[in-house]
This record gives sequence, C-alpha cells and structure tokens, in this order.
Amino acid sequence: MSTIPAAGPTASPSLKKPRRKLDAVSIVSFITLIVTTFLMLLPLFFMVSTSLKSKKELLKFPPTFLPESWQWSNYKEIFETLNFGQMYGNSLLIGVLTVVGTLISSSLAAYGFARYRGKGSNMWFMLMLSTMMLPYPAIMIPQFILFSKLNWLDTFLPLIVPSFFGSAYNIFLLRQFFATLPEELFDAGRIDGCTELRMWRQIALPLSGPALATVAIFAFIYSWNDLLTPVLYLSSSDKFTLPVGMSSFTSSRFRIPPWHLLMVASVLAMLPIVTLFAIAQKRFVEGIVLTGIK
Repeated sequence: MSTIPAAGPTASPSLKKPRRKLDAVSIVSFITLIVTTFLMLLPLFFMVSTSLKSKKELLKFPPTFLPESWQWSNYKEIFETLNFGQMYGNSLLIGVLTVVGTLISSSLAAYGFARYRGKGSNMWFMLMLSTMMLPYPAIMIPQFILFSKLNWLDTFLPLIVPSFFGSAYNIFLLRQFFATLPEELFDAGRIDGCTELRMWRQIALPLSGPALATVAIFAFIYSWNDLLTPVLYLSSSDKFTLPVGMSSFTSSRFRIPPWHLLMVASVLAMLPIVTLFAIAQKRFVEGIVLTGIK
C-alpha cells in the first residue's frame, strides 16, 4: 500500500514560491507611501470627525481627535436648518443634465474633427482650442446680458444649456481618442450604408467608453462644485444649489459659523463624486491612459 507524502515541510523545495527580497529602497518607498497616504487622509478624517461633534466640543483647544459624544443628530439637523434636500436635488439635476449635454455635444464635435479631413480643418480645430485661453470673466458679462434678454435669469437654463454646445477641453480629449479608432471600421460602416450619424452612435461611441467616462466625471465634478454661475443667475432660495447653500454657513446669517453642520454638508456633498468615481474608476483610469491626460 502506497503512502501519500505529507504536505508542508516535506514538500519539494522547487514548489515553494520564491520570496521577494526587500531592499532598503523598497522599505523606504513603502514607508513613504504609508506616511503620504496618512497625510492625504488626515483632512478627510477630521472632516468626518468634526461633523459628529457638538458645538461645545468644536470650541475646545486643543481639538479632540475623536468626538467625545457622537452627534449623529447633526446629519438630521442640517436638513432642518437649511433647505438642504432641495439644494441637493437641484445640484443633482443640473449635474446630470450637464453630463448629458456635454457628452452629446462634445462627442459630436470631436467625431467631426477626428474623422473629417478637409481644407482648413486644422485651422478650425486650432481656433476651437484657442477658446480654452479665454478666461470666464471675459465672457461673463456678455453671456449674462444674452441670458437676461432671453429671460433665463433665476432659472436653471444658464447652468445647463451651455453644456449642450460643447467645451474645447472635452472636444480635444474625445477627438484624440476618436482619432485612434481604426479607419477600417468606418469604411465597413460606409459599405453597409451607414450614415455618419449612425457610425458616430453605433461605432464611435461604443468603442469610446473610457474617454466618455473621463469626460462625464470631469463635467459632473465641475458642475457639482460650481459656485460662481449659480450665484450669478439664481436669486430664489428654492433654486439654490449645494455650493451656494454651503457658502451661506459663513454668512452673517449665523453669528458663529456652525462648522459641524458645514462639515456634515461637506461629507454629504462628497458622496456623489466618490460614488461616481468608484463606479467608473476602471473606465476613468483607462481614459486617462489612452488619451494621455496629465
């Protein structure tokens, strides 16, 4: 009767995984990464910790690292102090529509610049890129006059409609990606009788997931954090967005700014961006790599 050799110490040395040798450079790099990660997460930790402290504890010096008594009621109080839910919904609505408008308009313009080669196409592309050098204050006044004549003041339209006309940065980013798609795919589409609009929708867009995800994340973050445009065009409190509402915490309305509520608002405002990045992280990293964004 044969015996089965015991596993573990009696196993053949050739089956053992080779151990990685840790040199001094690896150890120093590892420690540096840990320290850097700790320093990067420290403000986030204090933001969450402060959001769970009481008003009395906020005035203590030196500040406490963890709350002495966890004030979970702060998260309920912010919805009672301000019209926080309405502001949150307004920001979400504007952010989603801005992403939709940006993806449609920028991808259409980028497809045209990437797939068509004609006389003066490079000149028009460079002219479009030159608009990136225009600072927003240079177009702020004429844009405000235009929207006031259209009776769009105190509405969401000035915050949403411009995104449906594309932006130079997003067009440039998508154009770089569309230019890498094989021309044979579009030749095959033309042979099958596809129109250019159908090739944009059924060939270019399905193959451009990473670039589209990158543009969507950038557009949503810009819209979500935008403070200047809502301040310019919105005057009714029921139309305020989240940045406008959060800025009111430091206004004269409060004799002492309620920092614990401001930190609660910051934590809640961070959630959509973190969720969006977690969902599209893989696509976002691929888009950064493929389009060469630095």
